[in-house]
Amino acid sequence: MVSSPHEAMHRIFQEYPGLFSRVSEVLGVDFAPPTSVTVLPTDLTEARPVERRVDTLLRLDTEDGDSLLLAVEAQGKTDPAKPASWAYYLAYLYTKYRLQPLLLVVCQDRTTAEWASRTTHIGPPQWPALTLRPLVAGPHNMPRITNTAEARKDLALATLSAITHAADPDIGAILKALSTALRDTPETIADPIVELTAQGLGRLPAAQHWRNLVAVDLSFYTSPLSEEIRDEGRAQGIAQSILLLLEQRGIVVPVDARERITGCGDPEILRHWLARTITASCAEEIFAEE
Repeated sequence: MVSSPHEAMHRIFQEYPGLFSRVSEVLGVDFAPPTSVTVLPTDLTEARPVERRVDTLLRLDTEDGDSLLLAVEAQGKTDPAKPASWAYYLAYLYTKYRLQPLLLVVCQDRTTAEWASRTTHIGPPQWPALTLRPLVAGPHNMPRITNTAEARKDLALATLSAITHAADPDIGAILKALSTALRDTPETIADPIVELTAQGLGRLPAAQHWRNLVAVDLSFYTSPLSEEIRDEGRAQGIAQSILLLLEQRGIVVPVDARERITGCGDPEILRHWLARTITASCAEEIFAEE
């Protein structure tokens, strides 16, 4: 099953193709900035019934007149079968498009990043026919952007910094720099940054920290995430009102009922329960006909 961090790690290059130039600079590899970018189909399936898909595929036409194919793969764990698949992708892309392909692997943990960075030789050891050498971006080499001015200067790179350092002890400072930088950013620019960051953090503890920052620093935005956070805040407030009213009326609230109330995120349902709390003789009655 594809996770939300997996999607964010490669989709950010679809949203901000120019990000690759800054990432390659950080990684110490010189590529000319693209003058145009084309998002290509990711389906690498042959006529045979074997489906192969790269996560994101971009054609970069650079300012020095060259063109290359950038295949971006988000990798969440080590996988011995991956190098063979990656080699297939690159060979297929070169055959299909007759352009030089490059593989960028984005990781969120150092172990996976170091594994993905290994050079793989394909062929007999005395004369390898092919050599696979991915370019890897991960917590081992991506900058920790904790300065607001630096984050504001390159929001896409700051977002990738947050995603690749999602489990870093310093993630709070990275997220704070990003959320502060977004305060004076037009909403049309900030919205995808807010959503990609949330997606990239997945279910890690940092995800809740980001939601809190969005609720406080970006409370005036109307992105799907900010609306969801506001709904959660409303739901929590109504749930606490239900529990307080039941307590004031001397009604015992069993553990399962308390968990059902506090675990409900729908303000509309909670309002129905709150109305019933006024006359209910026991906690279970507020769930009647649910």
